Amino acid sequence: MKKLYIKAIGALLLGGSMVGCGDSFLDTDIYNGIDIDSGLNSVTNIGYALNGTYYRLFYYYFAGNYATSFGDIASDLSYWNHETNHFSDIYTFAPTTTDLYLEDIWNYGYKVVDNSSRIIKAGTEMTVEESEEAELDMYLAEAYALRAYGHFVLVNIFGHQVKVDGQDFSSKPGIVVVDQPITPSDNVSRATVGETYTSIIKDLKLAIEYFDKAGQTKGTPLYFNPAAVWGLLSRVYLYMEDYQNSIDAAQKALTIGGVSTLATTDASYKALYNGELSNNESFFCLAINTTTNWSANSCGTLWSTYSYSPSPYLQSIMAENDVRRAVWGWASNNTPSVPWFSGGKFGAFGLGGNSAYGTNYLINAPEMFLNQAESYVKQKNADNARAALLTVAKRNPAITSVDDLPSDLTALMSFIQEERARELFQEGHRLYDLRRWDVKANLYATGAPEIDWLLKNVKVSDCVYPIPDAEINTKAGVTQNEGWNSTFPKM
Repeated sequence: MKKLYIKAIGALLLGGSMVGCGDSFLDTDIYNGIDIDSGLNSVTNIGYALNGTYYRLFYYYFAGNYATSFGDIASDLSYWNHETNHFSDIYTFAPTTTDLYLEDIWNYGYKVVDNSSRIIKAGTEMTVEESEEAELDMYLAEAYALRAYGHFVLVNIFGHQVKVDGQDFSSKPGIVVVDQPITPSDNVSRATVGETYTSIIKDLKLAIEYFDKAGQTKGTPLYFNPAAVWGLLSRVYLYMEDYQNSIDAAQKALTIGGVSTLATTDASYKALYNGELSNNESFFCLAINTTTNWSANSCGTLWSTYSYSPSPYLQSIMAENDVRRAVWGWASNNTPSVPWFSGGKFGAFGLGGNSAYGTNYLINAPEMFLNQAESYVKQKNADNARAALLTVAKRNPAITSVDDLPSDLTALMSFIQEERARELFQEGHRLYDLRRWDVKANLYATGAPEIDWLLKNVKVSDCVYPIPDAEINTKAGVTQNEGWNSTFPKM
């Protein structure tokens, strides 16, 4: 961690210096920097450093693109037309220890967790005036949530899935859990996957506790808030196969977020993706817009001019009149042999259709209904599962009541698996779903229009991505995933 740790410190200093008196954590005006050793000494400076941490989360190396796109590119939901090379090794399930996408995700993930840990340490040790307590508690709530999010992304890429269809892999190597700031001279070691998840749950519960104490939020989904924290907690519990807690956390998110119904017409669905805050079904998103975006490095560019589009499999399970097709468009240079998508959920339809302006909606209400539906199936409660599922499945106009959904538990689970593909496409869930379900899939589609799958009927349940050489070579104590290369399907 020594090399990446030094970079993380720079991130905190930069975060402190980039943010002024405005609310935007993407304000590029330069203000006085915050010294790492003595600068986190006021609530105001804690706020500046927190905004810098959001910036690291937002960056295209992490949630702003790479860490979010990863879960769909490495799955059966995407098609690569070979015209550009972005993510090609990830798409073909041929990663290396020098893969720059993996290195950047690792690097920026640890910037988020290290910066959050420093904020938490300084904030919990700080004595402040009563008038500042609520603001500090709100900042601490956000910092705990940010650290949990960073750890969760990292452990799912660089560690084994915690549960796979009832099998427990919590004793497998996880990641370095940063629950206290690390100094450059420290040697570190990887926690187990189970220990990492325990830390994530603890942080999310502390985030909720501090939001309750604060009694306030920033009033926008551009920052962590209670609905988003409960939503992430539901996802974590689902991965752990703790189904009742996943159901309960999802309901908390929906209740606090005020969402009970979803868009079911082409117009209302497309309006969700007009740009930045247009999605009233989202609890947490990034501040990407016409003036602040990653341009060529954006998710929208990846899903358009950088070669990626919905796979033949995804297209085959999406009804022609499904409202989710309302955001599917094809570029003017699209051909049957070289498909060019026009951005999908990143279409930014209210902002001139420039896909670079489309934001990342990270924690959203539809996922909560699907988490509940799957959890109820695992509890053998088909009635409750169908009731939760219907809210999302009505995006297909042919489905109007629970009678249009399977009643058999096996068939219902299969429907939910396909529904998660339809609903969560471009949100980065699919790889982890395939792993935790332990199902077979066809991967690495090529040769449009006569599609062939080069990895046929394979499982990715044991796929564990390598720790970047840039980290291993620091010799700070992080060990490689043994035999990682043998965990990937081969042609």
